[in-house]
Amino acid sequence: MTDRVAVVGAGQMGNGIAHVFAQAGFPVTMIDVSQDALGRGRSTIEKNLDRQVEKGTLDAAAKDAALGRVATSTDLAAAAGATLVIEAATENRDLKFKIFGDLDRVAANAILATNTSSISITEIAARTKRPERVIGMHFMNPVPVMQLVEVIRGLATSDETTTRVLEIARTLGKTPVEVNDYPGFVANRILMPMINEAVYCLMEGVGSPEAIDTVMKLGMNHPMGPLALADLIGLDTCVAILEVLQSGLGDPKYRPCPLLRKYVAAGWLGRKTGRGFFAYT
Repeated sequence: MTDRVAVVGAGQMGNGIAHVFAQAGFPVTMIDVSQDALGRGRSTIEKNLDRQVEKGTLDAAAKDAALGRVATSTDLAAAAGATLVIEAATENRDLKFKIFGDLDRVAANAILATNTSSISITEIAARTKRPERVIGMHFMNPVPVMQLVEVIRGLATSDETTTRVLEIARTLGKTPVEVNDYPGFVANRILMPMINEAVYCLMEGVGSPEAIDTVMKLGMNHPMGPLALADLIGLDTCVAILEVLQSGLGDPKYRPCPLLRKYVAAGWLGRKTGRGFFAYT
């Protein structure tokens, strides 16, 4: 039996996750409260598939078939027949807790995964009656391009659930890495302090955004500088993850740089608003 997948959230991460599942042959339902968001998500998938066709990594028939596997709905009940549900909503604890409480009732036979980049899998799982079937599946942005899936076990996640999710990730052509549930997991526990320190360098006048990013690209062989990466992630998301690290680990070294908070207060959130540490037209 082919797994049926539901993705909750049609934003940047949600539509990317739906894309890779559909391309790998899974029927996918993308669910969002907003019909507009679903329309934008679907057109992003189409645009990204077109790009793959142009590059010669996908043929036109495969593109049409993948797009044909993507259904959309504004009703969470559309997850009812899924064997795997992946939540990719905004990085907000209360929202995720509510979604998982609802999914627990709606998607009776599914493994429930979250694409959270920092929130406790154990706490999310505790909102359900089947914590052994709740797991983290943290995809990297942009999902169709990035190889890694961080697979995070909550305190109660079963071996069976973990093994199945690792298998599914490999079916997508991804490389899954199993980690345990601590604030920020591995990726953001290491990445966010680096981004935060880059912002402190900017605030203290150590270097311009271009200088800081060039040092990290050419000196450390990073494909993208930390400030440009923060703009890609979203500065509001960076602040949210740093706050999770600070409160969860109780260490002041994770507190968001005041300049980072100031940019968020100004609405300079990075690429999605056209302005962050760099300007985007």
